[in-house]
Amino acid sequence: MNIFDLEKNDDSKYLAEDISVLRGLDPVKKRPGMYTETSCPNHLAQEVIDNSVDEAVSGYAKQISVVVHTDNSITVSDDGRGMPVDIHPEEKISGVELIMTKLHAGAKFSQKIYKYSGGLHGVGVSVVNALSKRLEIIIQRDQKKYSINFENGFKVSELEVIEENIKKTGTSIRFYPDESYFDSPFFSLNPLKHAIRAKAILCPGLKMNFLNEKTSESISWQYKEGINEYFENQLSELGTEAYPDPCFYSKFIEDEFEMETVIAWTFENSPKIFESYVNLIPTPLGGTHVNGLRTGLLHALKEFCDLRNIIPKGIKLSPEDVWKDCNYILSFKMNEPQFSGQTKERLSSRSAGSTVSSLIKDSFSLYLNQHPEAGAFIAESVIDNARKRLNSAKKVERKKYKSGPALPGKLADCTSQDPDVSELFLVEGDSAGGSAKQARERNNQAIMPLRGKILNTWEVESANVTSSKEINDISIAIGVEPGSNDISGLRYGKICILADADSDGLHIATLIAALFIKHFTEVVKKGHLYLAVPPLYRIDIGKDTHYAIDKSEKDLILKKHKNSQKKISIVRFKGLGEMNPPQLRETTMEPSTRKLVQLTLPDDDKLLDIMDMLLSKKRAKDRKNWLSEKGDQTEAL
Repeated sequence: MNIFDLEKNDDSKYLAEDISVLRGLDPVKKRPGMYTETSCPNHLAQEVIDNSVDEAVSGYAKQISVVVHTDNSITVSDDGRGMPVDIHPEEKISGVELIMTKLHAGAKFSQKIYKYSGGLHGVGVSVVNALSKRLEIIIQRDQKKYSINFENGFKVSELEVIEENIKKTGTSIRFYPDESYFDSPFFSLNPLKHAIRAKAILCPGLKMNFLNEKTSESISWQYKEGINEYFENQLSELGTEAYPDPCFYSKFIEDEFEMETVIAWTFENSPKIFESYVNLIPTPLGGTHVNGLRTGLLHALKEFCDLRNIIPKGIKLSPEDVWKDCNYILSFKMNEPQFSGQTKERLSSRSAGSTVSSLIKDSFSLYLNQHPEAGAFIAESVIDNARKRLNSAKKVERKKYKSGPALPGKLADCTSQDPDVSELFLVEGDSAGGSAKQARERNNQAIMPLRGKILNTWEVESANVTSSKEINDISIAIGVEPGSNDISGLRYGKICILADADSDGLHIATLIAALFIKHFTEVVKKGHLYLAVPPLYRIDIGKDTHYAIDKSEKDLILKKHKNSQKKISIVRFKGLGEMNPPQLRETTMEPSTRKLVQLTLPDDDKLLDIMDMLLSKKRAKDRKNWLSEKGDQTEAL
């Protein structure tokens, strides 16, 4: 008798009737944290404001007003074109109702209506509707004023004309957040005002109005000089001395992107300014565009110093040396930006990193050579940071062993003595390891090739796992004993698993992750373990090369260039060994263009139970049951 012949209890049955289908806005109400920030309703206001700002960026709106009412509702009004009121040819409902009640419905998935937009997920304003007790819309367009209302995401009044012979155009949305979805029902006004002011700065000429009815506070912002004026004002408010003076400013406008940035360095321990935006959306967690800025500045300064031979012997500049005292505002606009999550706090578009890095490197190099005195002053400060870092690292004596085993022979170690900037790549296979050694940044990236699949250590005692030579070498290389809670000897701030993107590679990555979760738990808990995500496809479009980590990203790139007259060639990588060192560096190891996923442990035991079920020999029956019932979900899991 096999397992499928066993009679099961009613509670264990898994039938089609058990599958729940969430329709309309139900997914948002069920899991609001997947769509918005739930600490307070600020992100709802920003979604509505962003829609109005998209009208301004496209040249259709000149003024946006935000009113915080005494009943904790907010009204956002603009003088743009007004939301569409005609009937959608396929959905058979008005455009405004479609936008407010359907996820992934909007005009921002193509460049026909909006060239640059932050609302590319198409769920922003519908999320506001789903999480509001009431939402009221007034639309002015086609010489008419329209009204439509919603409650808890459902339409409660039809779209109707309430006035005619109207000369103005625009949209006004008033919404009442449902406090049950938020930790605090009140808007945090200082961050909200800061975000509103930033819109005026980043969109020169746009007038942003703010009114708080509770306190009668009324402010208007309108700037013609943009981020330069804003940056200088911020420095003045902080009372911070900065160099160079005037600050470095750069701006580029191309067909597919725009970049504008202002940069200055301040002295140690002074307040810092670091703000980044994508299509006027704030990205407080940075992303690929900020990584590109940092890399470009480093390369320009290195080139300036090398030409003048001013770097002392034994010192090598790192990105942290340049970044330590750097202040910046970066505004980047691009087509179809990809964000890490609906809250859009981090940009993940791979192309942004290389674009910004290249532009900044060229423009900042030109500036340094045109202003050699300012360049020498900046270089001296950065070299001083590198000297302090080196002196601090020497105190750690990361590589000076007084006792214990020598480092593994196959470990290609880095030269940096600072654990905070050092990275170790655990690479699948000798072939890929050889490419990685050539692709790495020797100063702070170490490479350790692993031969095949390591031992499944899930059920092995920590005291016994070092009987495996591969695992013993890993333990010696990272400087941590298996099972130990003391990771003070950890030699690398980032330990990166680098395996093929196929099923075998994922199996190897799983075994390494299991090793660290089970036997180097503190390393994982402290956020030192990462998974490198190599691309699965290379796409050549004429002379331009693009990389895609999966089929969906490949399809997105092909869709973007579907009208291109250039020859398109697609290569699917079978493994890391197929990549030459420059390709491996650009796609997987260069901080400004790579994608790393940090592996963390949740507070509950659900992950450990899943790992136990997948890896324990004694749970083969549970594994077979799981595969028979949920095997088709493994990719999603």
